[in-house]
Formats: sequence, structure tokens, C-alpha cells
Amino acid sequence: MSTLPLFSNMQQEELERLASGATLRRLERGKTIFRAGEPCTEFHVVVLGQVKLFAISPTGVEKVIELCGPSGSFAEAVMFMDAPYVVSAQTLTDVLLLTIDKSTVLAEVEGNSTFALRMLAGLSRRLHGLIKDVEGYALHSGVQRVIGYLLSDGQDDNASVSGAITVSLPVSKAAIASRLSLTPEYFSRVLNELETAGLIRVDKRDIHIVNAERLSGYQPR
Repeated sequence: MSTLPLFSNMQQEELERLASGATLRRLERGKTIFRAGEPCTEFHVVVLGQVKLFAISPTGVEKVIELCGPSGSFAEAVMFMDAPYVVSAQTLTDVLLLTIDKSTVLAEVEGNSTFALRMLAGLSRRLHGLIKDVEGYALHSGVQRVIGYLLSDGQDDNASVSGAITVSLPVSKAAIASRLSLTPEYFSRVLNELETAGLIRVDKRDIHIVNAERLSGYQPR
């Protein structure tokens, strides 16, 4: 637990209190973690692997709301609201998942202001991300959304923002397309367009960005 950002710098006794209400699970790819409408009495942290949060429309179309990778957490807000899950969660790869019971979290929040602030920071980041999503869907074209993903969500934190970058897509192109509110076919067309323009090279899930600055300024015809 101490290797995860949410729990870093915590004292041993604090970690032991959280561990008393925590469960570490290994889940296979395609495993449902929870379904929309089920009661939420815990929150989850991805240790290894990828998890998708998604909703199903009345017509049966799936929309990926969020992709959670290592150190990503989810369901905190719903847990604090005493509400059922509003989305479903499923593993996209084999996953190592840490699940922490609500009563344990509340007890630690009440007695540990640092932990409480970290929980608030995580919720704030998620809210900021949702606001960015709404802005992107309303103001940005599909091409701009794909470029934005490649240059921000998809890139390594230590990568150069102006030179060459290699982005390894963590999950399938279909899942990323849904996350960006695009069809898989349109997502592939955009990648082909960018490759034809000499801005990227596609090698299966590896996207080699020739020059990030040029890609950022690309304007489709």
C-alpha cells in the first residue's frame, strides 16, 4: 500500500489501520467489479492493470466514462454520498485491485487530516477531468480530441512535450475511442490521417509521434 501515491508517507500504524479494512484481489481480464445500481460500500485503487468505468444507454450502446490505470482510484465520491454505483466497472486486462471498506476510510478521514486532504485532492482531480471532458466534447473536433489524448492522457509524464514521443495505448483502440466519444472507425481514420500527414507512425498499440509540437498545431483540411 505504501507504494501507492494515495498512501505514500503514511506512518506504519496508519497503513495498518487501512489494511485492516482492505482486500487485495487478482482479477482476470473481462471481470465485472461492480454494476450500476449496486450498493457502494467501498472504494477501489488499481495496483496493476487497466479498469474501465462505463455506462450502457437504453439502446444498449456502451460509453466508456473513464479508464483507470495503476494508482488510479474510483468510486470514492459515490461511497461518500451513500448512493449506489452510477456506472459499472470491468477489467480490461488482468488486474491487481485494492479495495478498501467505507467504515475504515471514514475512521481514517476523521482522525487523519493529511489522508482526508489526499482524498479531497483525488476527487477534485476527477471533477476537473470531467469538466475538461465536457469542454472537449462541446468545443473540440474529433481530431483535436485524439491529438489531445496522445499529447496528454496518453503520454509518459517524463516525455518531452516538444520532440519525439512514443505513446503505448494501454487498452484497445475501441475503448479509447469510446472514452473520447468517438466511434472506433472514426478513431482509426484520424490516426490514418495523422500518419499520412507525417505526424505519427502507428505500430499496433505503439503510436510514435514524430514531433509533438507539430502535432499539437495540426489543423485538418
